[in-house]
Amino acid sequence: MRRSSTGILALATALATAGLAHAALAGSDGETPAQAPSHVEKTFLIPSSDGYGVGECLTTPGSSCGQVVANAWCEAQGYAAANAYGVAAADEYTGAISQPVPAPTERPIRITCQD
Repeated sequence: MRRSSTGILALATALATAGLAHAALAGSDGETPAQAPSHVEKTFLIPSSDGYGVGECLTTPGSSCGQVVANAWCEAQGYAAANAYGVAAADEYTGAISQPVPAPTERPIRITCQD
């Protein structure tokens, strides 16, 4: 029986993919499944004048739209929800550079997302 080269290539690709998937799920001993990271967080700094017009929602404490906007931002970035949001502190965006702290309306907005 003759097999086409396309069929053999498809079979080889399927076997290689199955082997890689098994290796990715196996722990260091090859028997125990690997543990996924339990908690992933990332903080984004967004210019307050980004043009979307949501700065007031994210910077006003207790605003009804703040959590909704922050959650939407995180979901757009591939995260489940927003953990925290608000005006970024000066040390979050200037680092070790000594510069005058801008007015609160000019400071970036911080959104911390989590999985």
